[in-house]
Parts: sequence; C-alpha cells; structure tokens
Amino acid sequence: MNKTGISYLGGIEAGGTKFVCAVASDPPNIINEVRFPTTTPAETLKQVCDFFMPYVKANQIKGIGLGSFGPVDVDVNSPTFGFITSTPKPHWGNTNILGILREKLGVPIAFDMDVNAAALGEFKWGVSKGIDSSLYLTVGTGIGGGYIKDGKPLKGLLVLEMGHIRVPHDLKLDPFRGACPYHADCFEGLASGPAIQARFGQRAETLSGDDPFWEVETDYIAHALANYIFTLAPRMIVLGGGVMQNTFLFAKIRQKVQKILNGYLNNDMLLNNIDRYIVPPGLANRAGVLGAIALAVD
Repeated sequence: MNKTGISYLGGIEAGGTKFVCAVASDPPNIINEVRFPTTTPAETLKQVCDFFMPYVKANQIKGIGLGSFGPVDVDVNSPTFGFITSTPKPHWGNTNILGILREKLGVPIAFDMDVNAAALGEFKWGVSKGIDSSLYLTVGTGIGGGYIKDGKPLKGLLVLEMGHIRVPHDLKLDPFRGACPYHADCFEGLASGPAIQARFGQRAETLSGDDPFWEVETDYIAHALANYIFTLAPRMIVLGGGVMQNTFLFAKIRQKVQKILNGYLNNDMLLNNIDRYIVPPGLANRAGVLGAIALAVD
C-alpha cells in the first residue's frame, strides 16, 4: 500500500497475435486497459512496460500476473523458468519474457501459460465459477487448454499442450496437410485460425456460416473434446478464442460430441444437458487478462 492508500493489481495477456494489459482496483474491476499487436519481443515488451510504469513509479502496483502464449517453462527449478521456449512464433523462441519484465518493472510477477490464466479467470469470476474440475479451451491463433483441478491449473512434467493431440484426419474429406510446423496435422495444425486461413486465404471470422468446411472443423473439435472428456472428465468445458466467435459452431460441436460418446458415459449432463456443459466464456474476450489478474491474486 502506498501513501495515497491506492493499491492495484496488473494483468498481462501475452498472446501470439496481441497483448492485453490491464490494471484492476478490486478484481475483476478493470480501471485501465490497453491492447496492441504482438510484434518483436523488444518492441512489444517495451509497450507493456510503458503501460505499467506510471503505476509502478507511483508505488500503486502490488503485483502483476502474466499469462503467456507458449510453449512456456513453468518449472520454478528450471534454468529457463519464465521463458517462451520452442514456439513457432517468429522472433519469440527462447525469450525470457518473465525475466525481462521483472527486471524492467521491479514488481512481483506471477507466471503461467495463457490458457491456464484464462481457465483460472473463468473459474474465479466467469461461467465456470467454482466448478472444479473445469476445462477452458481456446481455438484461435493457436489451440490450447487449461484444466482447473483443486482450484489451480493442472501441471505435470510440463504445461498441458492440448492443441497437439491427434484427431482423425480424413485426407479425402480434408486434403490439407496441416499448419503445425512440428506435427503438421495435429489438432492445432488442422483446426486453428491460421490453419483455416491457410486453406482459404481468409480469416475464420469471415468465412460464410454455410461453408461446408464448418462440418470438418466441428468434427475436429468434437473429437478432441471427447478425448478430454474420456481422460480428464471435466465438469464443464468452456470454448473460447477467435474461431469460436462463430457461435453457431456450439450446437454442431455439442451434437457431434454426443454422437462420438455414443451413450457410453451415463451422465445426465452429457446426455440431456450438454448445452450447459459445453459453453462459451462468461468473461468473453477478457478471460485472458482477467485470468492474468487472477494469477496475481493467487
């Protein structure tokens, strides 16, 4: 607390396409927010510091949460803790994003993967509030998932990389090779925003709602969700990201998930209330930055 009695928390949603920075007085009440494109690390992180520095100089920031695109190293015992590691994002591989921001800003910064932050934000204040366990999946610039268990994002040897699982790929129906530079036709390589743009030369948001490709896209998403349901059994699945702004996809995905499960899991939520089980984010496009603030709270 500073001499004026004002104390804020900061949040950074470090996305592959854009950064969102926010200051909150009493989470989740945001008092200031800025968005800018993700360019080079030097240029982008300077903009982050320029946004927070007035609050830092006034001794008004008690902590910042940083949720970053990845892969990231979240092992506090690792020499590369806080690094963005083997990302396909140009210029960002092996960037010490946490170390750079801690050095420049000089305030405590909590760190996790962006989808883990979004999952935590939804669990704290959004549609999955208090629902343990819950899964947040983003389908956008990349595909990633955060799984909340016992009130915290699940981690193991590494952070979860839900976008790189395998889903059935019928080459006759969809001859696209895949956009992932590591695995070609993994889930992300087939169903992410860049994969759609590589096929059609236009963003997913501009593709006609009656385009037959949406049947292919929702097949990929539904098969992935079925895999997560079988292995993690979340009590709710939240689907966010730019591709899912095409809200008509939800009904298709729900129907296909039920078809894939084929009644094997005898649960009323899956059988009769799937519209309350697979849902859009309650925090809309602020899930990521509010989730980053949630990291600072914790």
